[in-house]
Amino acid sequence: MANRHQSAIKAARQSIKRQERNRAILRRVRTYIKKVHSAVQEKNTDVAKTSLLEATSELHKAVTKGTLNRNTASRWISRLARRVNSV
Repeated sequence: MANRHQSAIKAARQSIKRQERNRAILRRVRTYIKKVHSAVQEKNTDVAKTSLLEATSELHKAVTKGTLNRNTASRWISRLARRVNSV
């Protein structure tokens, strides 16, 4: 941790908080993505569609928080949608 200037100490604290928040958000997003994948593997279309909507919502929230880039989230959503539509 920084030990020279007050601003460096504060920046290090903020960095740790952001890192924890980003990890939590990404963990949540990955959980929703896994739900979509499992529904697709079981060929359960109703569950797959509802879980796709939930995953899309979580991905958009991650973009809003600044955790994910907008294009990355769009790419993930597109790939999930393709899988769900293939069922």
